Amino acid sequence: MQTLGLSDSTPRTDGRLKSLFWPSIKTSSDVDYLGSQGLWVCSAIGVLSFVVLAFTGRLILGFFILLLYYLSGVGVREGSRYAAGWAFATYFGDMVITGPHIVKILLSALLLSNFRAIWIASRWKPDSPESAPPPRWSETWTDKFADIWPTWLWPRLRIPYYVLSAAYLGLFAIGLVVIIRRHL
Repeated sequence: MQTLGLSDSTPRTDGRLKSLFWPSIKTSSDVDYLGSQGLWVCSAIGVLSFVVLAFTGRLILGFFILLLYYLSGVGVREGSRYAAGWAFATYFGDMVITGPHIVKILLSALLLSNFRAIWIASRWKPDSPESAPPPRWSETWTDKFADIWPTWLWPRLRIPYYVLSAAYLGLFAIGLVVIIRRHL
């Protein structure tokens, strides 16, 4: 691959910690990396939420949340500001309702940073040959998970995702109103 000028690793302009909490975009590789990072963050939060909900006996709700966060990650990978905003808003809202603790605060900060990165990336379009997106790989299962599946899934599941996520937001808002009324 080196003879073609292609490389497996995309050079990042920021360190890992900075790209997680305060990303910046200088190249098309940064845009690609931040989308991939957003997919992994949303997927990890979905799995963590599933495990916690399954452990407390709410397996169906856990699976639904896992599906929504994974599809949010797929949307983030494909540059959807709605998906990034939904992931942050619902996780932050859940943290406010259930009470903050260090893990939820850190994950909310990651999702907020993710939303900021996707917002910046959606407006980054320089008119240079270097702005062409880097190639997406399919050599390992992680390449397929982060590079190939999102390009295949998002066009097919975008509309059902919007419907399910909006329904979840509606139920979330109703639940919030019920909780507030109980405490008044």
